[in-house]
Amino acid sequence: MTKRTLPPRRFIKPTFEFLIEKKRDGGEFNQEEIRYIIDSTLDGDLPEHQLSALLMAIYFQQMSAQETAELTEEMMLSGEVIDLSHIAKPKIDKYSTGGVGDKTSLVLVPLAMAAGVLVPMMCDDEHDYIINTLEKLASVPGFKTKLTIAEFVSQLGKIGGAIVAQDEKLAPADAKFFETRKQTGTIPSLPLITGSVLSKKLAEGSEGLVIDVKWGNGSFIKDLEQAKQLARSMTRVGRSMKRRCVALVTDMNQPLGDTVGTSLELKEAIKLLKGEGTEDMQELVLKLGMEIVRLAGVAGSTLSAKQTVQRHLTDGSALEKLKELVKAQGGDTSYIDHPEKFPEAKHIRKLPAPKRGYVHTINAAMIARGVHILGGGRDKPKDKIDYAVGVSEIRKVGTQVKQGEPLMMIHYNDESKLEQALEYFKSAYRLAPKRPNPPPLVVERVA
Repeated sequence: MTKRTLPPRRFIKPTFEFLIEKKRDGGEFNQEEIRYIIDSTLDGDLPEHQLSALLMAIYFQQMSAQETAELTEEMMLSGEVIDLSHIAKPKIDKYSTGGVGDKTSLVLVPLAMAAGVLVPMMCDDEHDYIINTLEKLASVPGFKTKLTIAEFVSQLGKIGGAIVAQDEKLAPADAKFFETRKQTGTIPSLPLITGSVLSKKLAEGSEGLVIDVKWGNGSFIKDLEQAKQLARSMTRVGRSMKRRCVALVTDMNQPLGDTVGTSLELKEAIKLLKGEGTEDMQELVLKLGMEIVRLAGVAGSTLSAKQTVQRHLTDGSALEKLKELVKAQGGDTSYIDHPEKFPEAKHIRKLPAPKRGYVHTINAAMIARGVHILGGGRDKPKDKIDYAVGVSEIRKVGTQVKQGEPLMMIHYNDESKLEQALEYFKSAYRLAPKRPNPPPLVVERVA
């Protein structure tokens, strides 16, 4: 682990007013100004109201590729940087901007481990009612979501993978930025997203990164062009920092897979690790998995990468790696062997189709909010999650249904929460008399 060490330099400190006005008027910060902003944020010298104004100016005026790269590096160096050079394996992480029903990390991390890739994954909270990877894993009794940096490095050395909560010692400047961004409506800023994600991911010790940039009603990025721009920004900055980086822009205008809910999604991930599962999940796992093994250099050609991913999904080796990871972090692996041990909801009720037709659109965010109301998420960090609740057997866009047939199955424990959740579930679906053309799952590859 290393901390930033700066050579002595001659730098005349500007006022914060000057920096705000410079960016407000479209100016470009140099490296020393960015370093000064980061240092002042960490030291508490930059007042909250001026940090808010500065972030708002960045939101409207953007940052150049050079500025974004320098911001990313300074935020990365604002805390500890994990050194994994003593472990002789390619070190590739995977990051998703977050989507409803996205349980790909639960499959891809053990899959990559089985292929000989080291995966140092730290997770943040997701956006807008989206259940994060750690919340899903926490449904396994005993599973520890928090490790010290020393424990994290030790586990990586022993088994080649870890999925843990973000350590506050890594990129602490970003944490301060992020809190202010949440309060000022500047979360969607592309350079700030790029700096936030890459500063933390590269501080973990990753040599490369595969990024899943999601767009649509089930993502915080609603606009396709903005998603493409973010993918380009991340890969460009990653390369400028001498890291291998590939991004896929993927559709999130309906839930991924056929479940939403903590233990329901983990059970679906276990099915995928047995070579089963829905077409969309199998497709996305295959494509992201191929990018990981190619970036790591363990597979050269496209065909070789595809065969590597398919082999580890069907021969049981990736599933064994998930059990290894769960065991290393204190979890009861019998739940992976016997998914029927996960708690089940007291009640299961279908959401009937109001008429005959085809599923034309699905608002994934509304489904996520409904699951959240049932108890499948937290409003406050100390709230308890009901691991049994959620929805399953989700009918996807293009599916034909008869009146009264289930659009999904609702798993719930509390009748008082059901009625409110039902309003969201009913509003999520739109049926039409003609079959729509479902959008492609992978829209663009940026490398």
